[in-house]
Amino acid sequence: MAYSDTHVEPASLLGAHSLPDDLYRAGLAYATGTGTEINLVEAHKWFNLAAVRGHEEARTQRQEMAEMLTSAEVKMALQSARDWMKLAN
Repeated sequence: MAYSDTHVEPASLLGAHSLPDDLYRAGLAYATGTGTEINLVEAHKWFNLAAVRGHEEARTQRQEMAEMLTSAEVKMALQSARDWMKLAN
């Protein structure tokens, strides 16, 4: 197995071509701190993007994240998702 000690953000390799499962996994990484620090706003963003592309479990996870965030944080996550979609497309 290849190894690198270079830190790569979970979502840094994602783009317009990314599959819903890839977006979902980025959400999981941010929600659990796998490969990065826990960031629930980022988790919500990636779960939202996966849900928009039809990932059913992402819908559930997005709702769980929303329940842990303030309304201002949810707005930030939604805006970040919109911004990403503009850049990715």
